[in-house]
Amino acid sequence: MTSTHEETLLSVRNLVKNFELRASRGIRKTQRVVQAVSDVSFDVKVGQTLGLVGESGSGKTTVGRSVLQLIEPTSGQVIFEGQDLTKMSFEELRNVRRQMQIVFQDPFASLDPKMTVGSSIAEPLVVQGVGGNHQDKVAELLDLVGLATDHAKRFPHEFSGGQRQRIAIARALAPAPKLLLADEPVSALDVSIQSQILNLLLDLRREFGLTMPKKIK
Repeated sequence: MTSTHEETLLSVRNLVKNFELRASRGIRKTQRVVQAVSDVSFDVKVGQTLGLVGESGSGKTTVGRSVLQLIEPTSGQVIFEGQDLTKMSFEELRNVRRQMQIVFQDPFASLDPKMTVGSSIAEPLVVQGVGGNHQDKVAELLDLVGLATDHAKRFPHEFSGGQRQRIAIARALAPAPKLLLADEPVSALDVSIQSQILNLLLDLRREFGLTMPKKIK
C-alpha cells in the first residue's frame, strides 16, 4: 500500500514511564517511584514534523527513548505503522528498528571515538544485515550532509561539533528510515552552527519524506 501524507505513521497512547529509585541509609533501604512521563498521547502523520516542547527534566528525552523502545515504557502503547511496539519481542523489534532512527543531543558522546567515520556510518547497515557496497553508500551519505567523502577515513575527534552532528545524521539516514527522532540535535552546538543543522534536517525531510518527532528545549 502506498502511503499518503494523511496516514498516521506513529501513534503514542497514554504513555507512562516510571523509574524506581533505591537508596541505602545505614541498614535501612528505601525505594521510591519517580514518574518521568505521565499519560502522554500524540499522533505523527507521514512526512510531518512534530515538536515536543518542555522544560529541562520534563521527560522529553524519556518519551523519545520510550517511543524507540530503548527503554521499556511502564504502560501505554507505541503504534508504528499499525504495530504496537510494546507488544513485540526483541527479534520483532530488531526488524522494525531499521525504519526508526535517532539523532542524539550530544554529537561528542554519540560517536565511538575508536571507530572511523566511515565505520560509524556503515554500522547500522552491518547490524541490519544490509548487503551491497557500504563504502559507496557511506560516500553518498557524507556528500548528502555536506561533508567530503575522504572524511570517512578520519576519526570523530578530528571534527568540529557541527561536523560531528552531520556525521550522526548521516549514520541515522544509512538504513533509510521512515521515522527520524531528533533529541535536541543542536542544543550542544554553537549558535552560529545551529541554523545550519536545522536547515539540513529540513532539507532532508523534504527530499526523503521523513517523519520527524523533535525534542525542543
